[in-house]
Amino acid sequence: MRQPVFLFLAALAVAVAVRPAAAQKFQPKSIQFQGAPEYSTEDLLAAAGLKKDVVLSYSDMQDYSKRLLSSGVFASVAFKFDGLDLTFLLVPSTDLYPIRLENLPLTPGAALDAELHEQLPLFHGKVPADGGLNDEVRAALEKMLTVEGLQATVVATTDADINTHQVNAVSYSITAPPVQIDIAHIDGVSDAFQGQVRAALDEAAKNPFSTTDSASSLERVVEQFYEDRDYAAAKVQATRSGDPSLVSGAIVVPFAVQVQEGRIYKIEAIHLPPGTPVTQAEIDRALAPGPGGAPAGVRVRSIWVSISNRYRAKGNLDCKVTPHAEFNDADATVSYTVDVDPGPVYHLAFVKFDNVTDELRSLLIHNWEMMPGDAFDESYVETFIMKVQQQDPVLRRSLAGVKVKFDVMANPDTHDVNVIIRLER
Repeated sequence: MRQPVFLFLAALAVAVAVRPAAAQKFQPKSIQFQGAPEYSTEDLLAAAGLKKDVVLSYSDMQDYSKRLLSSGVFASVAFKFDGLDLTFLLVPSTDLYPIRLENLPLTPGAALDAELHEQLPLFHGKVPADGGLNDEVRAALEKMLTVEGLQATVVATTDADINTHQVNAVSYSITAPPVQIDIAHIDGVSDAFQGQVRAALDEAAKNPFSTTDSASSLERVVEQFYEDRDYAAAKVQATRSGDPSLVSGAIVVPFAVQVQEGRIYKIEAIHLPPGTPVTQAEIDRALAPGPGGAPAGVRVRSIWVSISNRYRAKGNLDCKVTPHAEFNDADATVSYTVDVDPGPVYHLAFVKFDNVTDELRSLLIHNWEMMPGDAFDESYVETFIMKVQQQDPVLRRSLAGVKVKFDVMANPDTHDVNVIIRLER
């Protein structure tokens, strides 16, 4: 029976038998890894910098263990050598997080993950919060940009849940130079709308580039433009067009926008689910054409907002309103069936008035009517100061010239809401 010669645990040597001399050399018959089946032997050998049939000293085995541990991928690394087989005992870390690209002009997904894995064998889509593999991924992303002729500084930051403050991802972003959007091509837009669509897209392009959101944001801007003009079936696709380039000290990412305008549709009907806090009569009045009124598409959009606001006023802060269009091309009409997911009801936990005197705080609290435990109505918070100024002459004088800022902190787990109202002059 083989007897272990020595054991290395979490980068700390612990002798379990007579330790050989530090300079003594061994050639393991095999090198094995246990405890981390997600990683192949080839990946682990490459990450450690080990090769088969290598001659190793005790100190060498320690160094290779430390190299694996320093990646941050493993909570502990131990090794044992029984005179023939060198075995590394691995305990994977539970503190690894998916990566996000904030403003890097790269394409997230399987191809990018595969390229990172080829350079960094321990990368399987997740990294530690800092150091080790996290730093290596950051450097690899910088290298990818450099290959494309884009010298950029990439930093890694942790993202955390707004309420629990628990880390849930690691984001990589370019801090310098700035990354901007350029609208390189617009196709499919009729002559009558060319100038307006270009202006809407140029305004949207002033927003900084986002790896995941820029394309959908550009699409939504153009879709809304057409929907507001009763082109209810317009289709828009924004895609990256060509390689990003360095222009006037900024990385510029070009986009092409393809539009299928479709036709104008007349609103036939909007069908609401039972219990919706907007009546059919209100819908009919909103849809009724009036002299000089907004186009039907604008009024339809206001209906979706109104439904959402009514629910939010009842405490349903996560309410989702999803309209489904049904087109009748024979008579160019469209009807909408609306799905509403109200979500849970949130309740006020506490309200705090900040940056005020004790006397003014007492007056404000006296006039505050939404009590802890009540369904939370954000519109009440937004209009509170204006209303108390109208109702109370003392507060009207005390609050003259005051700017109001408020923070609403909603906890999606407990469905409690904390409110801080700050007054500034």
